[in-house]
Amino acid sequence: MDRIVEKGLLFDYYGSLLTERQQQIYEDAVTNDLSLSELADAYDISRQGVHDLLRRCDRILAEYEDKLGCIRREQAIKKCATQLMEQGQQNKDEESVRLAGQILELLD
Repeated sequence: MDRIVEKGLLFDYYGSLLTERQQQIYEDAVTNDLSLSELADAYDISRQGVHDLLRRCDRILAEYEDKLGCIRREQAIKKCATQLMEQGQQNKDEESVRLAGQILELLD
């Protein structure tokens, strides 16, 4: 998985578990693609401070995923639902297609 996409997913799932300040800085770094210098100026801290904060947030978010596995679980469910839908379409099983579609819709 692309590192930027992975960071975005981790932040989407677990970002609310970070402190308010961590959330603001991390979101600006990942979502708004601000540089260390831009972040340092915006939050009145050193570039090294920003760098350390971002690394710490990366580690914290990865640990949440390791322990909780929400992203991994969702991706596995999507894969199974997609396979179920494809099988249902091949076998002309409308109920399987409908249920797979509902599962995929709930995950989006």
